[in-house]
Amino acid sequence: MILKNLKGVILYNELSANAGPDEADVLDQVNVVADALNSLGIEHTTLEFSLNLQKVQDRLMALNPDFVFNLVESVNNKGNLIFLAPALLNSLSIPYTGGTLETIFLTTSKTLTKELMDKTNLPTPSWYQGKGNFIAESGRKYIVKPIWEDGSLGLDENCVYDATDPALVKQVEALNFNTHFVEEYIDGREFNISILAGPEGPTVLPPAEIIFDSYAPSKPKVVGYKAKWDESSFEYLHTHRTFDFPESDGKLLKHLQSICIDCWNAFSINGYARVDFRVDQKGNPYILEINVNPCISPDSGFYAACQKASIPFNEAVNRIINDIPKFKS
Repeated sequence: MILKNLKGVILYNELSANAGPDEADVLDQVNVVADALNSLGIEHTTLEFSLNLQKVQDRLMALNPDFVFNLVESVNNKGNLIFLAPALLNSLSIPYTGGTLETIFLTTSKTLTKELMDKTNLPTPSWYQGKGNFIAESGRKYIVKPIWEDGSLGLDENCVYDATDPALVKQVEALNFNTHFVEEYIDGREFNISILAGPEGPTVLPPAEIIFDSYAPSKPKVVGYKAKWDESSFEYLHTHRTFDFPESDGKLLKHLQSICIDCWNAFSINGYARVDFRVDQKGNPYILEINVNPCISPDSGFYAACQKASIPFNEAVNRIINDIPKFKS
């Protein structure tokens, strides 16, 4: 269904004074969504979201949009505040794209996500968040992760520890479990798989694998901040995406795609999402993250997956808008 005669607002996070590339990337997303809305004939304007909720509310009420395309990725450059955008939109009864307030809050917290994955039998690496004694198992590795931040902020190979490393115990003892947790590091292949709503339900887009090219055996394979944003780094230059797989991967890829649908249903996802996996040396998949409202800039994995699936991006945006509950046929 093509949506006509609508007024939309592209809502995105206000940038800090010295915004880094991870934060400023939202402007590329604003531009690509604006281009898509233009091609769909949907009138729109852009609006920054900030902690000045009264200002944002007043502007939204003046604009009186039919829907909001929610691109808010952080608030005051903090990932744990992004639920404020859907919370405000809910209070104003304005329909918006992507995850609901509940889904966004749940999936922004990596540990809450993992708790629900455990309850719904979705495979995820074991983790520790301060309850009971931490016991590192010999032969395993562990990674210290931020709970709320996305874009690999605060994540690199220095966060990975061998079970026998004395620094691991010291790190765990000093950890603030309100902001960080410890997860078993899965040494294996990494996959990113995007999902897009459609008229017949969610469509799993072509799977992508992250290739860690020329990494030394001892170098942890982590898609950290440098790999995503530091264009001069080894990690950025030697980490790339591929959609090409041998036939022998067919069974594994189908399994990963099936898990993606299970994630969509378990977390009541709307519009679009991306699921990140690690597959260990024995072929066992583990979900690292479920990304609701993932990055959709032209160099993102989601955008690339749409291209691979021969889905024009304006059609992807059309599907995302159509999956807002108010607009579902």
